[in-house]
Amino acid sequence: MSRRQLGFMLAPYVVGLVGLVLLPAAATLVLAFADYDLVQPPQWTGTANFTELAGDGIFRTALLNSLVFAAVAVPLRLLVALGLALLLHRRAPGVGTARTVAALPTAVPEVAYGLLWLWLFNPLYGPVNQLLRVGGENGLTALGRTPPQWLTDPTDARAAIIIMSLFTVGESFLVLLAARLVLPPEVYELASIEDATPWDVFRRVTLPLIAPVLGLLLVRDTILSFQVSFVPALVVTDGGPPPYATTYLSLFVYRNAFEYLRYGYASAATVVMLLVTVAAVILQWRLLRRWQHLRARG
Repeated sequence: MSRRQLGFMLAPYVVGLVGLVLLPAAATLVLAFADYDLVQPPQWTGTANFTELAGDGIFRTALLNSLVFAAVAVPLRLLVALGLALLLHRRAPGVGTARTVAALPTAVPEVAYGLLWLWLFNPLYGPVNQLLRVGGENGLTALGRTPPQWLTDPTDARAAIIIMSLFTVGESFLVLLAARLVLPPEVYELASIEDATPWDVFRRVTLPLIAPVLGLLLVRDTILSFQVSFVPALVVTDGGPPPYATTYLSLFVYRNAFEYLRYGYASAATVVMLLVTVAAVILQWRLLRRWQHLRARG
């Protein structure tokens, strides 16, 4: 295949990369140093937007919410995906259907998925609290406690967003399932001959072999965690309950750009979100490299 043919094949991807990624990124970076409302021409303000962000209490709350979500939801999502992959990798009756069910929530449109959980989490007649009330009296749970107020209590609302994210692990599940299926069966036959326990097999065989895949998924999910919270927070909790309990960076950017028409301010927040994401990825990468180094020495 000639270079010209390769060039024609790559051209659509290059055009998409430049038009949909590089140019918008450059425009965002420029607008971050300007005051722009989509009506008047942009006015250069230097670092005024970043200075305002530093003193914005709502932005600090959104940043903290995003960091907490990433720190809690990302590991839990990986654990759920890994557990499903290890549970459903064997051939058995009904496994194909179970795999489809595990991956299906990821294919549901985000708004429809959010509206479904808005019904499920309704504190009065939602199925989740109805199930929690089983065995209890006077509207309390079996432990004698009031069911979680998913839409009105700040802590419960944050937990609701995390719970919603645990059911959309279809992509990670399929990747880990594929990684588990290609592992050499001879290794597991040898482990069975040596009477290794399931935990020892997982810890000494399965986990080290799929660790590179887990590392890539960890980095990918960390990057996506600053985005996937947007629709659930907007549709289910509307960024609340007060004070901004489920306002994440993505929702903060959306509201400043499209509700308040502060495109320069929203661009500055986007740049900060990008820097935070890069810092988190670099930290994870170093921790993974250190873990691999320790395993090699051990």
